[in-house]
Amino acid sequence: MKHRIVVLGAGYAGAFSAAYLARRLHADDFEITVVNAEPDFVERLRNHQLAAGQDLRHLPLAEVFAGTGIRLRVARVSEVDVERRTVAVVDGDGVDRLGYDTLLYALGSTAADPGVVGVVEYAHHVAARPAALRLRARLDELGEDGQVLVVGGNLTAIEAAAELAESRPGLRITLATRGELGGALGPKARAHLLRTFDRLGIAVHEHTPIERVEETAAVATDGTVFASDATVWAAGFAVHPIAAASGLAVEPNGQITVDSQMRSVSHPDVYVAGDSAFVVGDNGRPLPMSCATAGSSSRQAAAAIVGDRTGCKIAVVKQSYVANHISLGRKDALFQLLDGEWRAKPGALTGWTAVRVKSATLWISVWALFHPTLGMPKHRYRMATREHDAVPA
Repeated sequence: MKHRIVVLGAGYAGAFSAAYLARRLHADDFEITVVNAEPDFVERLRNHQLAAGQDLRHLPLAEVFAGTGIRLRVARVSEVDVERRTVAVVDGDGVDRLGYDTLLYALGSTAADPGVVGVVEYAHHVAARPAALRLRARLDELGEDGQVLVVGGNLTAIEAAAELAESRPGLRITLATRGELGGALGPKARAHLLRTFDRLGIAVHEHTPIERVEETAAVATDGTVFASDATVWAAGFAVHPIAAASGLAVEPNGQITVDSQMRSVSHPDVYVAGDSAFVVGDNGRPLPMSCATAGSSSRQAAAAIVGDRTGCKIAVVKQSYVANHISLGRKDALFQLLDGEWRAKPGALTGWTAVRVKSATLWISVWALFHPTLGMPKHRYRMATREHDAVPA
């Protein structure tokens, strides 16, 4: 019987991990199944563009995995039972249970519920494609006359506010944040950010926490009322509660606790990649949820699965965070380099140069996804047994 590997999620972490495993593991010994709620690969880093009204390229996962031997199951994960080694999935035919021998958990994150009154009922977010499409529909209803409030001062909030202001110039965009806008950026990058927001006509309210969201307004802790036809909550991410409910050891924020090889510390047959993993970087600090850290954690998790199941030496992948890419619409951007402690360096790329760097990065990521057989050894490793350990074929 083949060793069953189930990969939950086909975002940046899950899709790349599954392709890596298919390249390295022999199909006679291993069966790889990917479960994803949507039939397409979603470029999450472009969700703010989708919400702003732009049409993104269609990236079917069936084409991504064509020729790899990977089985794609389009369904929503509803439960993980780590004791019975099963996963409950829901699709148009109802509920089904998939058994696994090795699980790679890469379900990512979604918008955090801050416990602020009215956020769940009235606010929009761009952390997932369906949510971005709902915001897009709401903005289409407003047309060229309306007020939009973006809450948050992080990368997602900055990108959403800039994209909406550029793509829908008739709307009045306001951003409210509890701290400084782009406060973690270096002086050059932050100065460019503030000039760009001024150019785009975005009203910025710093040190203004929002304590309540209503259908047509939001209220700050100091009593300031922001009229809003659409409030976009972009103040952080959270891991889906499925992880904690499964019985896996998790951190207080819900991320799954892993060792340096991305194995669950409580269930070593479960590996974790992307935003769902609590990864300690090479400098001893937890890595932030981001596409960049999804890449390094997924490479480590996939390498560990191959090594543990075939006896190969496990490659060590550097877990670092070296830069922030921030889109400011389609014609402007920031590229902020970070030091070893993840603090902003004084210099930064801005303007069209930064746009080209980010565009190239996103393009290369998708190109690599659609060329899964390139850049890796052609031999595939067999399941380790007493007779043969890590035998390539």
